[in-house]
Amino acid sequence: MLEFDLILKGGQIVTASDIYTADVAIHDGRVVLLGRDISFPAKKFIDVSGKYLLPGGIDVHTHLDMPFGGTVASDDFASGTIAAAFGGTTAVVDFAIQGKGQSLKQTTEVWQEKAAGKAVIDYGLHIAITDLNDAVLAEMPEIIEQGYSSFKLFMTYDGLRVNDDTMVKALHVTREHGGLVCVHAENYYIIDYLVKKFQAEQKTEPIYHALSRPALAEAEATGRAIKLAQIAQAPLYIVHLSCKESLQEVKRAREDGLPVMAETCPQYLLLSEDNYREPDFHGAKYVMSPPLRTRDNNEILWRALAQGDLQVVATDHCPFFFKGQKEMGRDFFGKIPNGAPGIEARMPLLYGVGTAEGKISLQKLVEVSAANPAKIFGMYPRKGTIAIGSDADIVVFDPDKELILRQKILHENVDYTPYEGIRVKGYPVITIAGGRVVVENGRFLGEKGAGKFVKRSAPLII
Repeated sequence: MLEFDLILKGGQIVTASDIYTADVAIHDGRVVLLGRDISFPAKKFIDVSGKYLLPGGIDVHTHLDMPFGGTVASDDFASGTIAAAFGGTTAVVDFAIQGKGQSLKQTTEVWQEKAAGKAVIDYGLHIAITDLNDAVLAEMPEIIEQGYSSFKLFMTYDGLRVNDDTMVKALHVTREHGGLVCVHAENYYIIDYLVKKFQAEQKTEPIYHALSRPALAEAEATGRAIKLAQIAQAPLYIVHLSCKESLQEVKRAREDGLPVMAETCPQYLLLSEDNYREPDFHGAKYVMSPPLRTRDNNEILWRALAQGDLQVVATDHCPFFFKGQKEMGRDFFGKIPNGAPGIEARMPLLYGVGTAEGKISLQKLVEVSAANPAKIFGMYPRKGTIAIGSDADIVVFDPDKELILRQKILHENVDYTPYEGIRVKGYPVITIAGGRVVVENGRFLGEKGAGKFVKRSAPLII
């Protein structure tokens, strides 16, 4: 008789479509049996009665070991994926940034080397194209075939941004070959003008980072990207949408039947522009792009998730130490490295502030944190659900566990969390990745290098 590797007994399985109580049998990294009172032998049994069994979270927007602004993000693929696992995330899709003059193949090799021997959970890679010439355009179909089926294009940042004609060319290629363009949508020229204006006026504090990147600059670029995708007849994914103005552009496009999808992030659901006014330069902790918006945007974005106008919650996890890294911009907000940590807190925040407070249902939480990311980025149904044959990426989630988020209890390699002091009810207690228990009751049991590269297929348009 077959001996399973692991059986989870008596948990309440939650997917984007169903909630039911069953045992889960796991073997060779996959879910092999679901049912009541499974009595087959197993190497290990875990009683999970009274707990939710959620599909492992998928964070499709991370920046691990990424150079930016004269420094490097402080989490690498080891510390970052360990923190992710503690927070109930079992796969990430990181951004491989093309260097000037690099081929896409060379770009993937650089990021695969960063991940090799370090990732404790599975990972995929988007490719951020910053130097799109004819040779790179010709390379894109082969790269898509190799499992890198999504590309990021920046509409802002010197050295990273692409022009509209470049974006249209990339959109045409992805349409024809089963890929997806993801866009960082902000109007470069508006931001450039305001940054220089504030600097000349000696308005250098962190609040001016937000004021130099107004919501309308994001909305304009979002609308323009949508129109370019419409011209190319290609699908489009808007990353880190932060405000109601951009949301209106996405809603309008979707109502018109266009294949446009968008993500937001916990910081835009929970924090606000007021954070930039924290004394003693602590507002620098929240310098990210797009910036935090006025408080009224929080509830608008929660409603958009609940109603399906936004499809994904990712993190844009890009941590920099306050001491020594964020402080590089003490004399001018434009020198503050852009980014903040969040990879570990995403799932607890979605439940503790979202589901527990009635903003989104438990099934909606699964949809925006696991199912939709897997579908949009070519991993479903291997990931994003709990079903026979799917990867055994499962989070045992205790809805009654309460704690206050503090930097000192988290595992991200950084000296602060933007969510310091937020009380959450509901927390992951066991994280299973590829059938392996990697976190159990606050202890890391995983292995560096155990995470595997996920070769992703064409997007599902939702």
